[in-house]
Amino acid sequence: MKIDVELKNVTKKFGDVVAVDDVSLWVGKCEFFSLLGPSGCGKTTTLRMISGFEKPTEGEVYIGGELMTDVPPFKRPTNLIFQNLALFPHLNVYDNISFGLKIKKLPKDEIQRKVKEMLNLVRLSGYEKRKIKQLSGGEQQRIAIVRALVNEPTVLLLDEPLGPLDLKLREEMVVELKRIQREVGTTFIYVTHDQGEALTMSDRIAVMKDGRVLQIGTPMKIYEQPKSRFIADFIGRSNLFEGSCADGVVEVDGLGRIIAEPGPQTSDKHSVLICAKPEKISIGRKLKGLDNIFDGEVKETYYQGRVTTYRVLLENGSLITVVVLSSGAKDIFKPGAKVKVGWNKRDVNMMM
Repeated sequence: MKIDVELKNVTKKFGDVVAVDDVSLWVGKCEFFSLLGPSGCGKTTTLRMISGFEKPTEGEVYIGGELMTDVPPFKRPTNLIFQNLALFPHLNVYDNISFGLKIKKLPKDEIQRKVKEMLNLVRLSGYEKRKIKQLSGGEQQRIAIVRALVNEPTVLLLDEPLGPLDLKLREEMVVELKRIQREVGTTFIYVTHDQGEALTMSDRIAVMKDGRVLQIGTPMKIYEQPKSRFIADFIGRSNLFEGSCADGVVEVDGLGRIIAEPGPQTSDKHSVLICAKPEKISIGRKLKGLDNIFDGEVKETYYQGRVTTYRVLLENGSLITVVVLSSGAKDIFKPGAKVKVGWNKRDVNMMM
């Protein structure tokens, strides 16, 4: 795979504060790559070093195989979309999109053609003369995206651009962003703290915490096989059990034996962490054919339409979350119900 962006041992310090700590990663051509983590983890600073608005204290940034150390932002083959979009309110849609093309002094007919193509891409044909204040939040997002894409950057950098939108509109734009990226084939690097956004849109995700990259992988890999407690807790909901491992069997105080498939970093006679995702757990009066089955009591029940969420108290005092597809009111367990919960060994992840 051709690499569009590569960071080698990049560190950024602001005085005594280390914002980004020895980060190395690469982003492939035409890839949708997300930097995911909580506020203050260094993801925006990393994006700004790629764009050139921040200079690394240590390390190197490459774009298209070329070292960017002394290349200013306006000469890098990137465009950056900020959270506030930074559209020109005094210009109409056409003039906003064509602004960069006019700076390049492209022929008028070529500018018109490119603007038309971009508006077709985001399904806003005929919006050329509209003022920015006449557009909805989602429409403004689309205009900001194509204003950046019309200049044909090698890499489009997006710093939490969906943050200001309401939930429904944000969900719609997540799907739209992925469609746009797939159709234009431009490399996207997307910064977000929203796990749902990252899982839905990304080809790969880098999870960051305290300036470091903890894990890089596909959405499925990150979700199904987290490498640490932080990632397991941060990416969706997880049920975690601590115990001591021997031959793929984990002894958990007060609960008993959990059979699991050892992870690549686990070894016998070490303390390990078992991660069981709520949707991987079965619940019922009777359960058969599962590797791990335990008794429990339903403490809380939340019917949520398509799914029902339970909070179940196990014998060792662990309160776990179970999510199952709703199948009818008569099949829902009420608080106080005695139940069994269980899962197969392949459905849990073991880590150190």
